Amino acid sequence: MKNKAPFRREDPDARRASLVEACARVLAREGAAGASVRAIASEAGVSPGLIGHYFGGVDALVAATYAQVETRVAAALDHAVAAAGPEPRARLDAYVSASLLPPIADSDLLSTWIAFWSLVRARPEIAGLHDEQYGRFRTGLEMLLAENGVPAPALRTTAIAATALVDGLWLELCLSPRTFAEGEAAAIARSGLAALISTVR
Repeated sequence: MKNKAPFRREDPDARRASLVEACARVLAREGAAGASVRAIASEAGVSPGLIGHYFGGVDALVAATYAQVETRVAAALDHAVAAAGPEPRARLDAYVSASLLPPIADSDLLSTWIAFWSLVRARPEIAGLHDEQYGRFRTGLEMLLAENGVPAPALRTTAIAATALVDGLWLELCLSPRTFAEGEAAAIARSGLAALISTVR
């Protein structure tokens, strides 16, 4: 008689990651209103009770998904800056351009962010994550702006203006990609950023 293979539970970290991935897909497809325990569990191919077991409930899972998406965006930006080399302007341009190129400029990612944004006013924990995420983005941008000669008193407002410029282009690019030639949105962002910097030096 053959011995049965021992039962192996999936690693808890892998299970959490798979639930986060499933939550992101449901948010992108159905929006925040469709991100129920049942829908996410079905997407992940698990029983609904596992969401409570690993996250305590759907709200915590959505928050974890927000944090994971933000981590991926931050990693893409950091990689772009590191690949640009030591020259300050190249690093700044890479940081801005990366937001307007894949994998950040992506229609599925836009759908996920729209779902998150719809929760900002309704859920304090999502609002807090939103503030932290944008705060980190602006802090990174301020550091790069400082390397490019923007004086300290103007760093905050210049970073806010640059963020608004990039966010607007990112939204338009994700919604209407045919509006832009390849790389055009990033070129517009770099040009706009140059104009911003020239006014505060």
